[in-house]
Amino acid sequence: MRSWAEIDLARLERNLRLIRKSIPSNFKYVSVVKADAYGHGILHTASRLMQSGVDLFAVANVKEACEIREMGSGWPILILGPLLEEEDEALIELDIIPSLSSLDEVRRFQDLSRLRKRKIKVHLKVDTGMGRMGVWWEKASELFRAIKSADGIELKGILTHFAEPAHEGFSQLQKDRFQKIIDANLPPPLPSDFIIHADNSSSLKVLQKNSVFNAVRIGLLQFGVTPPSHSALAHLEVEPVLSFHAKLALVKDLPAQTSLSYGRLHTLDRDSRIGIISAGYGDAIPLHCGNQASALIRGTIYPIVGRVTMDQTLIDLTDAPRDLQNGEVVTLIGEQKSNKIPLETLAFHGKTIPWELLCSITKRVPRIYLTKRE
Repeated sequence: MRSWAEIDLARLERNLRLIRKSIPSNFKYVSVVKADAYGHGILHTASRLMQSGVDLFAVANVKEACEIREMGSGWPILILGPLLEEEDEALIELDIIPSLSSLDEVRRFQDLSRLRKRKIKVHLKVDTGMGRMGVWWEKASELFRAIKSADGIELKGILTHFAEPAHEGFSQLQKDRFQKIIDANLPPPLPSDFIIHADNSSSLKVLQKNSVFNAVRIGLLQFGVTPPSHSALAHLEVEPVLSFHAKLALVKDLPAQTSLSYGRLHTLDRDSRIGIISAGYGDAIPLHCGNQASALIRGTIYPIVGRVTMDQTLIDLTDAPRDLQNGEVVTLIGEQKSNKIPLETLAFHGKTIPWELLCSITKRVPRIYLTKRE
């Protein structure tokens, strides 16, 4: 393999257990595994999560829901994105739960229910300030009434989404709007299986007193990506599940004043040894990492130099041992000996965010699953 990603499923399991212990025992754990489980691979990760205590899976679309449903019928699956009308039949075929946002969807799902003689479970998405999916909060009561009058639709949950979790004022405004909708349309007692969720790994505040929520959506945190400091779970010492490696394909000597790679963005100020890594932005290394990021070989950090290209990346090995050779393992994300390069560091140098970087690991990068159980 020229490059590969290692996925440590034991770490994933440990992270889930740690998160479980840190949230109220009565809360539902909604595991978000969209975008191929953020690049970790949905089949292997969802399978391990099923064995580790997940209550409900959340995905972006019907295709992702289908991949989970093929593994078993025991777990509810929530679609976070809107369905195309041509996909509605999948609600029955796959037994999945849509996030409902409009009167048109109520009509479509009611027609489908009558045709197939099956009730359709839904979660109602309320737009409290994100401006994306969901019924605008001031019109939510109208949608509640439409759902209540539709005998083929069963409301099983309600959710919203925070636009800027770090902005406490705006987040509180969104929560207040959400609370008003709940107070106006969901008189207690609610059914024990009714789910109210809005907080996710990056905005989690469910540990606050008098919280209306009874479920949490956990995405990146379970994969070991630490949320921002304002999150209630930012203190958790989760372990990174994914590491990314490549091999050293060539080492060559170049004279001082030689310019490197496209655009000639780096010029050698001394006679140097340059290593060529067998991976580039066509694999996972962001273009902007040139002259910014570093790589690990034999536990030592060496700088990436010149522009990252589609298939290759250059590193300066001038100060490295002379016996470095073809086939040496190079780590771009992860640990070697006592040194490490966190995902967040590579993302920072690549002028991107960790979840985009994870999702950009292309299909030509094999995923190697470490399956040892705890």
